[in-house]
Amino acid sequence: MAIVMPFKAIRPKKEFVDKIASLPYDVMTKEEGQKAISGNQLSFLRVEKSEIDVPEATKGNEDIIYQTAKKNINKIKKENIIQQDDERYFYIYRQRMGKRQQTGIVAVVSAAEYEAGIIKKHELTRKDKEEDRICHIEAVNAQTGPVFIAYRSNKAINKIVEEEINQNPEYDFVTEDKVKQTVWVIKNSAVIEKLKKEFASVEALYIADGHHRAAAATEVAKRKRKANNNLNNSKEYDLIMAVLFPDNELEVMDYNRAVKDLNGLNKDTFLKTISSKFIIIEDFKEKSPRKLHDFGMYLEGNWYLLSPKKETFDENDPINSLDVSILQSNLLAPVLGIDDPRTNQRIKFIGGIRGMVELEKLVDAGEYAVAFSLYPVTIEQIMKVADSGMIMPPKSTWFEPKLRSGIFVHSLD
Repeated sequence: MAIVMPFKAIRPKKEFVDKIASLPYDVMTKEEGQKAISGNQLSFLRVEKSEIDVPEATKGNEDIIYQTAKKNINKIKKENIIQQDDERYFYIYRQRMGKRQQTGIVAVVSAAEYEAGIIKKHELTRKDKEEDRICHIEAVNAQTGPVFIAYRSNKAINKIVEEEINQNPEYDFVTEDKVKQTVWVIKNSAVIEKLKKEFASVEALYIADGHHRAAAATEVAKRKRKANNNLNNSKEYDLIMAVLFPDNELEVMDYNRAVKDLNGLNKDTFLKTISSKFIIIEDFKEKSPRKLHDFGMYLEGNWYLLSPKKETFDENDPINSLDVSILQSNLLAPVLGIDDPRTNQRIKFIGGIRGMVELEKLVDAGEYAVAFSLYPVTIEQIMKVADSGMIMPPKSTWFEPKLRSGIFVHSLD
């Protein structure tokens, strides 16, 4: 079963929500964050990414960063720009980006279920990034951005959502990147109880994005339980804020790669070397692959289509059959020398939202020698990997639109 509960969200007054709502902290650099808040001092980035508000010489893990986040959130609380709901509610959160739309339920889930594996993950977390969010949560005593969770579509839950969105929304606004953000508040106690009951029949939840948030929230819960000698009774800090989406509402975008050099090879030798593992077709006009296991490659101003030969991977292996694995094990590692894409400084990862133009730009400018476009991973592939208890290769998934931070905050009191 999945424990999914309502909570008392801290959220903006209607007149401030479009100013408060911000992109998550981990999709931009400090410099990009500083630019983003220019002319908008209410941006929640000042809480979520508070290093934009500290002296330039400040190191990435100094306490002043987290104390600044605390100061900034307390300021907008004191000014009644954000307020906490009096009762526990569920919230419906819809995002529309062009023709794409995803509608999820904002709630809290169980840290204990994350530890038990009922809330499943498909990525490893980095300790430094995890510790950053732990310090942030402890300083502000709240979770300031939701975890992005998927679950297998449930007809009863879908019906409840369809009925509730016929009501007037609480928020309805468009962000600077042209994404329409709409929120409804579910206050009816009978509907709340029905949603809790229906989610209890959901066998598993899957983290789509926000692995570091989930891991950090769970670690904070463990520390607080130990400090308070509270090992059995669930407290607010034992819950993790999330937006839960049915799997058929979600679409994963491609996550592409560029490599700085050809590892000492010239163009002809490189093409001959990779031809042992891939069928190479020149003049690939589509640039982006149209089916699983095909790759686009941009090299010296030309696009190529790469199709792996059958013996290069096992279709029945949930990890090795992923396109990111096929490219890594048959080309990036053995030919270009990218043994560990997590740490190698010669590789760059480019989210599909930037398009093929970005890949061409990197190579044409001479910054990178070659770029690869990949076919997107599917939600079903992600769930299959998570169900098997395995971990996907790094930088496998890119979700758009990104969940906004600041619309909902979960206090740990």
